[in-house]
Amino acid sequence: MSSEKGRIAAGFVLVSIIWGSTWLVIKVGIGSVPPFFAVAMRFALASLIIFVIMRLRGERLPTDRVAVKLYLTLAVLSYSFPFALVYWGELYIPSGLASILFAVYPFVVAIGSHFVLAGERMNVTKMAGIVLGFTGVLMIFWGDLRPSGGSGLAMMGILASTVMQGSALIIVKKQSREISPASLSLGGMSIGVVILSVLAFSFEDIGAVHLDARGIGSILYLATFGTVVTFLTYYWLLKRVQAVYLSFVTLVTPALAVFLGAVLLGEKLEPNVFTGATAICAGILVANGKDIIAAVSQHKARIFSGNSV
Repeated sequence: MSSEKGRIAAGFVLVSIIWGSTWLVIKVGIGSVPPFFAVAMRFALASLIIFVIMRLRGERLPTDRVAVKLYLTLAVLSYSFPFALVYWGELYIPSGLASILFAVYPFVVAIGSHFVLAGERMNVTKMAGIVLGFTGVLMIFWGDLRPSGGSGLAMMGILASTVMQGSALIIVKKQSREISPASLSLGGMSIGVVILSVLAFSFEDIGAVHLDARGIGSILYLATFGTVVTFLTYYWLLKRVQAVYLSFVTLVTPALAVFLGAVLLGEKLEPNVFTGATAICAGILVANGKDIIAAVSQHKARIFSGNSV
């Protein structure tokens, strides 16, 4: 019992630390490798690793019409343009700020689920949390609402990435079937690599790529730990704890990203960013408050009934 709880706690810490560090590693890597080319190489390597894992497990990649449609959805709305925007955005804004803006992802999913998924309607607390969260976004943007502000476009790019990735999650959830997470990731990533490669060769000077220690290290870390390890760990956790508990990762990763950016890259964020980040985190807690209380109550009930895990 206790060892299982220890593994769950370790898994949560592992995912939080790795996802919190990826923003810094992206920032470091794009100093050597152009953003589109860097993310294409990241997913190409991650796809290869997942392919090997699937072969070792004897798992086949479904290729029927429904599966291919889902792969295409993930390729366009999750594994290509959204990550291209994140990498491009980090050319102009601090890594910590990028992670804070991406923290609105749960709100995007909540709003989309209300209109698309049956049984996932919004209530008053979720609406209040969303309003609070987006108020935080406005606070962050307040200092960059200038026509010449390149950072403003970068921040909008990060937010556009959250909208696309949130939409992909909702579409896949609505059209869910017996396709393993590994198959969905491999199919979506593989097509995404093609799209990213086209973007890289169309808009970037590939001849200027410097595969130095920073560039290579960034790609290796993001492909293995930032993609494969976190992916496998996250779905392992999802089978053992309620999804509401995993939502706390969204609160932990921006704090770690801001800390790492400040310590290792000397990034400095304006006071309005911290004020906005506080509002976003508070919004996430408010939006999930009722679910969190319900989950804790259920867990206590299992403990008293002798069925705790």
